[in-house]
Amino acid sequence: MRRIATLALAASIALSGCASLHSTAEGVLSGGLIGAGVGAAAVAVAGGSVATGAAVGGVIGAGIGGYIGHRNDKPTR
Repeated sequence: MRRIATLALAASIALSGCASLHSTAEGVLSGGLIGAGVGAAAVAVAGGSVATGAAVGGVIGAGIGGYIGHRNDKPTR
C-alpha cells in the first residue's frame, strides 16, 4: 500500500508541472508516465520483468502522447 501511495505522489508531482508546457511536451510526459504504469502492470500480471515492461510501455506511451500532442499544437487550417 505504501508503494502505491508513493507512486501516486510521484505521478501527481510530475504531472503538476504540465501547466506551462505545450501540448507536445505534455503529451510526451503524460503518455510516458501512463505507458510505464500500464506496461509495468501488464508484465506483473503476466509474470515477466516489471522494469522491462515499464521501460517499453514508457517509450511507447511517450511516442503516442507526443504524436497526439503535436497534432494538437498544429494550427488548424
